[in-house]
Amino acid sequence: MKRLLTIFTAFLILAGPCLAADKPNVIFILADDLGIGNVGCYGADNYKTPHIDKLAAEGTRFTHCFTAALCGPSRAMIMTGRYAFRNGSSNQDACTVMPNKELQLGRVFHSAGYKTASIGKWGQLPGDPDESGFDDYLRFNGSGVYRNTKQGKAEEYLVNGKELKLADNEYMPDLMHEHMMKFIKKHKDEPFFVYYPMSSVHGDLLPTPDSASGSTDLMADNVAYMDKLVGKLVTELDALKLRENTLIIFMGDNGTGKGQAERATISGKVLSGMKGTMFECGGLVPMIANWPAKMPAGKVSADLIDSTDFLATFAELTGGSLPKDTIFDGHSIAPQLRGEPGTPREWVYNQLAAMWYVRDANWKLNEKGELFDMSDAPFTEKLITGDHPARTKLAAVLAKLNPAGGIPDSGDGTGRHANKKKKADEPMKKPETPPTTAMSAEEQERVGKFDKLDKDKAGKLTREYYTTHQSDAAAAGERFDKYDTDKDGFVSRDEYVLKGKKAKD
Repeated sequence: MKRLLTIFTAFLILAGPCLAADKPNVIFILADDLGIGNVGCYGADNYKTPHIDKLAAEGTRFTHCFTAALCGPSRAMIMTGRYAFRNGSSNQDACTVMPNKELQLGRVFHSAGYKTASIGKWGQLPGDPDESGFDDYLRFNGSGVYRNTKQGKAEEYLVNGKELKLADNEYMPDLMHEHMMKFIKKHKDEPFFVYYPMSSVHGDLLPTPDSASGSTDLMADNVAYMDKLVGKLVTELDALKLRENTLIIFMGDNGTGKGQAERATISGKVLSGMKGTMFECGGLVPMIANWPAKMPAGKVSADLIDSTDFLATFAELTGGSLPKDTIFDGHSIAPQLRGEPGTPREWVYNQLAAMWYVRDANWKLNEKGELFDMSDAPFTEKLITGDHPARTKLAAVLAKLNPAGGIPDSGDGTGRHANKKKKADEPMKKPETPPTTAMSAEEQERVGKFDKLDKDKAGKLTREYYTTHQSDAAAAGERFDKYDTDKDGFVSRDEYVLKGKKAKD
């Protein structure tokens, strides 16, 4: 008997590290509005990300990871492991009213005995994180929260149900990092999961603690500071001797924002699509995985992934449970994260509002029946007319999914907003151009400036677009609020020309 106990004890000692390594700590970093053209290891021309690049060099960089092209629908895919026509998250507003039971990410880790934390952006999802399987949370309201920007009005945020106000000398990305490290240190001797949706690099962009005085490239500053925080996290995990058995996923939540897309080039070439579009780089995002205990270094994978896959992956890695009566769309990539070949997807599906497509390694078919040759992606997408074997194959996938038979989009068609009731029988009108004969020289000059900003000829500017096209985003935000006299969230041509003054009768 003694001999058997001795052998069994020896087995546990030898097997312990292996068993522990099979159940890693997990940190899921979700950058905001960061596309492949903003990350160095993806070939970005104008942005440097040495710490993120190092994660890729020591792990696996995935080149074909897709998610929804806006933050709410993207986060819904990650949280639910389900496509938008199943969970109803096809537009930003719809995401906030999804049934809470849809949010399974925190719950799958909780069911596997993990301590869980959500630290950062949450407002595009229903309720608070503690209602969805997270033991600890810090959440701010809205997007792109960095500092207090309005005098006498502090940014409010919640920590485990307690409402706090951001101090004038505090920087939200640093505050989030400190909260995360406090959680990790507290639970370093048990498995933990951190969902870390960052502020960076969503507009309105503000100077970082490292920005030079008068910096004219706030996007590069914010990308660099985000990268610095990733490096700081890795260093602290090393110091706590947690690095080896911690799986880090770094991912963007959608493509680069419109105001920054022009500079998000690779090899001198502009990418096809951006945030909010159904072109390639609306939903193609950077995704890097690093797990020293299991994953070989220096691998680049072209396996197709969409963001419903993370829930299935984490359930497999941790032994966590998911509801048995729910259809989940994800395919586990746990084997790839362990350095094994796995069984890669044959296609990915993507949706925003009532627009969708299914894409395989070479072709893309959308809801209109348009087929695209993706051989030159992410730079161009070539429309193919007529019969083609790829059309037949991808049409069969869409027929099986039947997105048109699911929960219909309730929004305005863009994925950004729910439908707003329009005045009865009032047709949509293009904004009228103020008559030049009644304008002062200054007003005529401002017409020219507006037309230069309004590249899409929409007749109005969003706050995000306007502020990201100005040298001082904070001051631009104040101007925008002044110009937006009807408070509809847009500045029209008339409002811009009149600079917030009321038009004369």
